[in-house]
Amino acid sequence: MCGIVGAVAQRNITPILLEGLKRLEYRGYDSCGVALHVDGALQRSRSTARVAELQAQVEKAGLAGFTGIAHTRWATHGAPASHNAHPHFSRERIALVHNGIIENHDELREELRAAGYVFESQTDTEVIAHLVDHMYTGDLFETVQQAVKRLHGAYAIAVFCRDEPHRVVGARQGSPLIVGVGNGENFLASDAMALAGTTDQIIYLEEGDVVDLQLQRYWIVDGEGKPAQREVRTVHAHTGAAELGPYRHYMQKEIFEQPRAIGDTLEGVTGISPELFGDDAYRIFNKIDSVLILACGTSYYAGLTAKYWIESIAGLPVNIEIASEYRYRDSVPNPNALVVTISQSGETADTLAALKHARSQDMVNTLTICNVSTSAMVRECKLSYITRAGVEVGVASTKAFTTQLTALFLLTLCLAQVRGRLTDEQEADHLKAMRHLPAAVGAVLALEPQIIAWAEEFARKENALFLGRGLHYPIALEGALKLKEISYIHAEAYPAGELKHGPLALVTQEMPVVTVAPNDALIEKLKSNIQEVRARGGQLYVFADADSHIAPSEGVHVIRLPEHYGHLSPILHVVPLQLLAYHTALARGTDVDKPRNLAKSVTVE
Repeated sequence: MCGIVGAVAQRNITPILLEGLKRLEYRGYDSCGVALHVDGALQRSRSTARVAELQAQVEKAGLAGFTGIAHTRWATHGAPASHNAHPHFSRERIALVHNGIIENHDELREELRAAGYVFESQTDTEVIAHLVDHMYTGDLFETVQQAVKRLHGAYAIAVFCRDEPHRVVGARQGSPLIVGVGNGENFLASDAMALAGTTDQIIYLEEGDVVDLQLQRYWIVDGEGKPAQREVRTVHAHTGAAELGPYRHYMQKEIFEQPRAIGDTLEGVTGISPELFGDDAYRIFNKIDSVLILACGTSYYAGLTAKYWIESIAGLPVNIEIASEYRYRDSVPNPNALVVTISQSGETADTLAALKHARSQDMVNTLTICNVSTSAMVRECKLSYITRAGVEVGVASTKAFTTQLTALFLLTLCLAQVRGRLTDEQEADHLKAMRHLPAAVGAVLALEPQIIAWAEEFARKENALFLGRGLHYPIALEGALKLKEISYIHAEAYPAGELKHGPLALVTQEMPVVTVAPNDALIEKLKSNIQEVRARGGQLYVFADADSHIAPSEGVHVIRLPEHYGHLSPILHVVPLQLLAYHTALARGTDVDKPRNLAKSVTVE
């Protein structure tokens, strides 16, 4: 979502700020801006276009300075417009950028209006800028410490003052913020990737921290104003992986990177052992009696798939909750449950909040499946498994999803082993199948030309149904999500057995029905569901295993996957659904990598 970059240095920092924004573009945004301390005054440039346009504006204006902040904004309060874009100024003295949502902004706005402040935007961020100015004592660090005590909600802020050159102050509560340590210069960012190539010395600020950045020093205090020592880590943020290369879009690149990403995620796995998830994993796995999965969006569908695996193979009951809903209902806590969070970024606000809620109910056996080893999710969980998908730029998740499934299947096997439900022979068979996954996914990718032909048909539709049964129902959900995310076609997914309970009323010649049809125990039931659709004149698009005996006919279009893959079949069957969504969006001319209204890293509730 929103991205922050800030710097104090003895060199022109404008290129650093703009390059940082470019590295954060993958998170999604609808406006961007930069503000600098120039000759004793504040100057800024803002745009509702891409960072490249902002860069052109900055270069044309000749903006340069040694102290500054920059931001990419995903609109929450106020429409995507230049006057709502960050940075926000207050009385030409305070410049501020902000990630998050301030819940008491209306109350503060009225108070500040009464004090004579004029608001130029609809944002909650401008409220913070005016609040800092209103409370300014001549010491920005002290002022910010006092001002944030008035804020209710989640925030990461970076602020500088006209009257204090070579100083930037940052604060965080519920939204990530890091410090980059340099030699005679220091930096702020919402993501270490923003500082790749500038510094690899990173400090992860903790909840409530306020940091004072100057040229030769930085100073951190905690939420009580006490000096805080935070570890400086060497973080080699990925850079090259974000290059587009020969592909038309990042999403296409990331779909085709899945064999490599799965292989990397399994690198070093020579056997099934709880220690894959941490040194204390065996003790924790041995005492749990259930699993609670917390996740959002695509990660939630990965969790739904894992529920089938864990209950079938490990014999443990599994509850899965949409993270944004979990902490707002009266649930029944179980201290003996393993709480599993799933997040690509490890900074998903709803999932982090759900994790904290679970822990507040004495559910302390925590594990995360995450793609970022330095993220808040990893730091806050006792156990973890780091997927190695690499940087995922496209907003619609692809390789992050299949690597999450890979890690979740490993977790399933480890839980089964601890419970005595995994024989040596079964372990060997599962490991063999997992090692073959990269090649199997590669064979599915070779189906792309056939899928392109289907996409030309889908591009003319406005609605679609997706069907799956059992283990593949979550895959149907994920396929529908991908199609709606990037092609803007309305798509819904159902368990195929639910057709006759309502969705069949929607089936017409104009409603394509995509069916995930592996050759498993439910294939005969699924064939009956297919006939129900065909009898109503529906057009079926079936992704079938080679041996599923579903033949193409009038109104029944079939693409055969190279092989049936048993428990791991969902990882193979989701790949053609990703390709179908991608090529349909391509045919419709939508913005594949940055679909409207969506963001990559959802760091606000």
